[in-house]
Parts: sequence; C-alpha cells; structure tokens
Amino acid sequence: MEDLLDKLDDQTSDIVTHRKTAALRGLPIFLREDTKKFFMKCLDTDILAPVLEGASVAILTILDDEADISHARDHAVVLEGGIVLHEMENLSSAFAYLFGLLYALNINYPKQLRYTFEAIQTIFFELGGSRCSQRTRSLKTKLLF
Repeated sequence: MEDLLDKLDDQTSDIVTHRKTAALRGLPIFLREDTKKFFMKCLDTDILAPVLEGASVAILTILDDEADISHARDHAVVLEGGIVLHEMENLSSAFAYLFGLLYALNINYPKQLRYTFEAIQTIFFELGGSRCSQRTRSLKTKLLF
C-alpha cells in the first residue's frame, strides 16, 4: 500500500484518477488477497499470448515502451485468456466494466479476489442483500465508522 501512495504523491497531474486507482489496488491488499495474477502489466511492444496465458479474469495495463514506466497507454479486460474490452482510459473504468461483465454473464468471481468483488457488490453497489462474508462485513463496519 505504501508503494501505491508514494506513486500517488509523485503524480499530481490528475489526482482524482490516481486516488481511484490507489483505492482499487488497495482494496484487495486490505482484504488480504493476492493480486499477482489479476493486475497484469506489459509493454505495448510485448507479445500478448505469453502474458495472457492462464489468465481467467484479469485487468491488463499496457505501458508505453518509450515513456515513463508508470504511464499507462491502455487498460484492457481479460476473460478466459483473451482481451474482451480494451482502450479504456483508466483502471477504474476497466474494473467497472469487468465487474459488470462478471455480474451480467453470471461468471464466478476469481478465487484470488473473491472478497474484493464481494465487497464491491455488497458494499458499494448494494447488490445481493445482506449476505456477505465476515471479512466483507468487517470492512463495511470500518467504512461506516
């Protein structure tokens, strides 16, 4: 989480987008989940097949090869090892589209981020009633107080 906040301080040109990105990247960390296979990165000159291999549900950030390594050129939604949506301007848009696809197509949430998607569904979108895990309920309680 400290790395995310340090990057936020360095990039003040669009502070709102950076805060959203930090919150979305920090939510799984707060819920003690592994994001290594979910938040993927590659350069725009990389071959995508090896990068996407084995990725069932992910968000791919494509970085400019020539620019600063922290500058994202594109964000894409990955389902079943293939890009289904791309050319999204920021991580929050990609995350929202991915959540909508998973919810509309009735696809199970990725195991490694089960609590993250459950928190988004039950706390932020208020879908699914009051049924949620203890981890999600704990987060909801902390956010309310």
